[in-house]
Amino acid sequence: MSTDHPPPGASGEPPENDPFRKPPPGGSEPTPPPGASGSPYDSAPPPPGGGAPPPPGGGYASHPYGENPYGGAQGAGDPLAGMPPLASRGRRLVARIIDWLVVGIPLTLITAPFFGTFDWNTDDTGGQWGQGLLYVLVYLVYEGLMLTSRGQTLGKMAMKIRVGMLENGAVPAGSPGWTRAAVYSLPNLVPCIGTLFWLVNVLYCTWDKPYQQCVHDKAAKTVVVAST
Repeated sequence: MSTDHPPPGASGEPPENDPFRKPPPGGSEPTPPPGASGSPYDSAPPPPGGGAPPPPGGGYASHPYGENPYGGAQGAGDPLAGMPPLASRGRRLVARIIDWLVVGIPLTLITAPFFGTFDWNTDDTGGQWGQGLLYVLVYLVYEGLMLTSRGQTLGKMAMKIRVGMLENGAVPAGSPGWTRAAVYSLPNLVPCIGTLFWLVNVLYCTWDKPYQQCVHDKAAKTVVVAST
């Protein structure tokens, strides 16, 4: 029984897919088109959900506020990957208490001859409001200067935590640092409503996910992390 086409190898030539097949004399094998080479290591596969492959090492240098920071359609990524550990809420609270004492004790000693000491039996609301205004402004300047210069107040330095930009961990120099300090301090000047806002602000980090930000952190796009 004869066939029109001989079986592979019957003509003496090795089949095309033979790994030992030699190129024809005086020539070379045709170059495969880009992307058609047989090696699986020629290029990295695209990440799930499309988009550009992650930068080498990934981590905190990526944009938490950039495109699709929570992963592709195949699953969510870890938004905290590459960042320093978040500061614990207990350390943040103790740092605030230290800062209140750092500002409040010297200021009370300095202003006592002018405003007197606080007395529940007096009705000097004007004097109390003036003393409160002075405290808020001094605390605002203290925190704003410390945050914009090094990302830490004295209380945060003692607790080994710091404030960094959520985008890249940098010191919140300039507007972000002052915005954070202002959103924390200035609402206290508004009676009742300001106190309610302040309470919601400082408690917000207890339920915020995943960065445990307070309202002043969200306004300045900052995050509080552990420092070395």
